[in-house]
This record gives sequence, structure tokens and C-alpha cells, in this order.
Amino acid sequence: MTRKAQSFEDIPRMADEVAQLMASRFGGAPRGERPPLHLMLDRRGGALPLRLRAGAARLAKAGRLSAQPKVARQLPLRRLSRDHAALVAHLRPLGALSRWQGRAVSIAAALALGLLVLAGIALWIAVKRGLI
Repeated sequence: MTRKAQSFEDIPRMADEVAQLMASRFGGAPRGERPPLHLMLDRRGGALPLRLRAGAARLAKAGRLSAQPKVARQLPLRRLSRDHAALVAHLRPLGALSRWQGRAVSIAAALALGLLVLAGIALWIAVKRGLI
């Protein structure tokens, strides 16, 4: 939902979308749980760049205030739409598949380094004992 907010009723959907993207990218949500944006900011808000953290805080506050229609009608929809678009653009580029591939490559690199160090130690021991 990267369109602009038409009314205050769109604000909770925008906040939920950003919270889901944060949970999928940074973790911090147990499996099956969909925490609200303000809770995700408490858990993993430090992983966001500073300029986006302020927008996420505004969106989280607006998400809580949107439950009160009189207050929600006074919220700046244009600014919240810009904040939502910036957060989605930052959080969405890496999909779940590429994150999984990144983790797999990282694990493989760690294993390769471990085997290389182990081979080096074995070679050093063989040289010290006069086997080579």
C-alpha cells in the first residue's frame, strides 16, 4: 500500500504494514505474532536510520491516535504518507529470499574460514613433528 492516505482510516493499515516489514527484515517478533508499530520501534527501532526513525515514530503515534476519530481527522495525512513511503522504500528492497541467501552465504563463509584455520593448524603440527 504505497498510495497516499485518503483518510484517517488508512493510517492503521500503513502503520501495520511498516511494522510487518520491520519484523520481517530486523526480527523482533515471535513467530505468528504481529506487534504494533510502536512496539516494533521499541524492539528494533535502533536498526532504522535516524531520519527514518523520526518518521516511524510519527506514524506509530498517528496509528495509536487514529482510534479516536475526532483526533484522527486532525492528523497530517500528507506528511504521514511521505513517512510511510520512505519507510516502505527502505524496508522493502531486500526480500525474504535474498535475506535467506545472505544468511546462507554468511554461514558458508564462516565454515570455510573455520576449515582453513583448521587445515593451517594441522599443517603447522605436521611440520613441527617432522611429518612434512
